[in-house]
Amino acid sequence: MRMRTTLVLAGAGAALALALAYTAEHLAGLRPCPLCLLQRWPYWLVLGVALVGLIAPARVGGIALVVATALFFSNAGLAAFHAGVEWRLWPSPFAACAAEGIGTARTVEDLLRTLPPVAAVPCDEPALRVLGLSMAGWNALYALAVAATLTISLWRNRREA
Repeated sequence: MRMRTTLVLAGAGAALALALAYTAEHLAGLRPCPLCLLQRWPYWLVLGVALVGLIAPARVGGIALVVATALFFSNAGLAAFHAGVEWRLWPSPFAACAAEGIGTARTVEDLLRTLPPVAAVPCDEPALRVLGLSMAGWNALYALAVAATLTISLWRNRREA
């Protein structure tokens, strides 16, 4: 597969993942937790990298494709980590993933003062499971599949060059 076509597919893969995440949030009402929001960043970066790779000379396009592939692999790792938090295999490193101050309040007034204006979405409680996997679990599989596809394409492009 040609490098420019592969860059377009990488960008489309990132756009598809973002579209699904925003649709789940805004149309289905599934509020994202901090780890969910963090998983969107690599996809935004892939869109930017793919765009730069498409408008730049071919040599830069090859580098952009390698970077996009690495971003998909990193997102697969981040999503797998989030799935592990959801399965309570390990705790989230982010304090924003849990409501603060609940255990330290001595009165109801103290408790009300410590609560954030909008209820925190816990990272260890998936809003939805489909076939046993949460959105983070499916994102891990999706990002890994796209990363593997891009890796195969990179390998084939290198052999053809």
